[in-house]
Order: sequence, then C-alpha cells, then structure tokens
Amino acid sequence: MIETMDRISPLNEEQISFFASNGYLLLKQACSNDLLDIYNLHMYNMAKNEIPDQPDSAEKATFSFRVFNPHLKDSFSLQMLKLPIIRGALAQLMGDEAVGVQSMYFFKEPGSKGQAAHQDYEYIHHEPNTMIATSLAMESNDEENGCLRVIPGSHKLGPLRHGKVKDLLEHADWTTETEGVDLSAEIPVVMEKGDLLFFHCLLVHSSTRNKTKDRFRRSYVCHYIRHDSRVTVREDLKRKIDLF
Repeated sequence: MIETMDRISPLNEEQISFFASNGYLLLKQACSNDLLDIYNLHMYNMAKNEIPDQPDSAEKATFSFRVFNPHLKDSFSLQMLKLPIIRGALAQLMGDEAVGVQSMYFFKEPGSKGQAAHQDYEYIHHEPNTMIATSLAMESNDEENGCLRVIPGSHKLGPLRHGKVKDLLEHADWTTETEGVDLSAEIPVVMEKGDLLFFHCLLVHSSTRNKTKDRFRRSYVCHYIRHDSRVTVREDLKRKIDLF
C-alpha cells in the first residue's frame, strides 16, 4: 500500500475543477527564488562540466536546449522532481500517489527554437492514461522568450494524429506536430520565476522561438504517472520514481 502520511493537499476544489475542465493549472510562487537560484547555478555547472574540451560551439549547443533526465544521475534534480507541493497536488489531481518517469531541464538560450504543438502522450505512451507534466519556471517565461502556449480543454479531444512540423522558423524540425486542431485557440501561459504549471498529457501545447537577445528561458519539466500506470513503449522511461 502506498504511504500517504504527511502528504500535503495544496489544491482547493476550484483549482481541481479548473484542471479537469481546462487540462492545465498554474500555481503562483510555488517555489522559493533562493532554491531556484541555487539549482540554476548547479545545472549550469553540471552541463558545462559534462562537455569535453572542445571549441565554444560545443558549449553553445548544450546550453541552447536541455539536459535530459538529470534526476537519474543528480541528487539535486531528483529532489526537485520530488517537491512536496508537486507530490501533494498530483495526488489530488490523479486521485492517488504519482511516480516520476522523466525530467528535462531546459536552457532555451536566446534565438533557440520552440517545439510545435503536440500532446505529451504522443511521446510517452502509457496505460492506464494518467500522465501529468509539471513545468517549474526557473526564471520569467513570457512571449518574448518563448513561453509555453496551450489550447484550453484540448485534452478532451483524445489522442490526435501527429505529422511534420510546418513552421520551421519557430519550431525545431526533430519534433512532430498535432493535426486536426485549431491552433488559433492557443493562449500563452506567462509565468514568473517560481510559478508551477501542471498540464494533462493530452493537452495540446507548444512553445515558440526565444526572440530575445540576452534572456534565457530556463524551466524544469517533469512527467509523472499514477503509481499503478506503466510506460508501454519507452524502455528508458519505465523506471518509476517514488515521490516520498
């Protein structure tokens, strides 16, 4: 039996209802800036130290995008995946304890592209379908530096077909893009440093190019499933991380 003692319940009924209707929920100032400052510096040093002695172009390539699954090799990243407010809110939204399956620390340096509209379920098939992602703003995420954009309520459409990316000026070409959905319904999710976003794995969402010249758009994105779900197609994501 999963232990529930000492689990906080940060969400009220209105917030839980909003998530059910819209497929996402933004919690303001869910994490202290002091903790984020330390973690940002830690991730910068970790990424830089992993690069061999190569020209500056190698460092630029690393900081332009992300560090994939740092929680598997870094205890600080593991603890950030397990933040009590995340564990508590996920249990309320899922109806039971969640486990972590993936983490990504995004640098998104000035000029770097975003990701075309997609559903996370397309990349992480699992059953039963319970997955929720979190995005923790490590600094301001706004329209200029390529914040997340969502289509409220689109999680109710079910899994959608994904095809080739259309706008290669804004979006990276290695991803796919949802088909058969009205992208004009997207709205930006502007986040301040320390804000925490929860979003359903079927919510259609995207990000655009970082149009600034001197601002990164750092964020820590993690994916969770209910403890009785299982990832079915990704061998690298089948390990379940308890949050307590």
